[in-house]
Amino acid sequence: MAKEGSFSIKVNKATKTIDLVVVGTFTPEQVQEFVADYSAKVKSIDPKEYTLNADSTDMDVLTQEMVPAMENTIRMYQQSGFQKLVVTIKKSPILKMQLNRIFKNTNFTNAEVKEI
Repeated sequence: MAKEGSFSIKVNKATKTIDLVVVGTFTPEQVQEFVADYSAKVKSIDPKEYTLNADSTDMDVLTQEMVPAMENTIRMYQQSGFQKLVVTIKKSPILKMQLNRIFKNTNFTNAEVKEI
């Protein structure tokens, strides 16, 4: 059974990163909360100077219903104009493939998946 989703977003001005932690599976309401918090944090910095680090080590493999929401999230990251996006996941060929496909579908060329 999927874990209930949660997230945290921290701006680290010293290292010029925004550090996201994403856990479990989000409800549509949690997606809206995430977007609102994310937007507020990004407005406080110049994204072109920052790397977005997304710690997704506890993120579940995406369900078919969640793929469009994840694509929209990745588009949002891309439109923010970050220098780079690094998504860290536990070793999961399926999730890595899903994320790489989403990066390709959204033409996000400066994004990478890092497995630990």
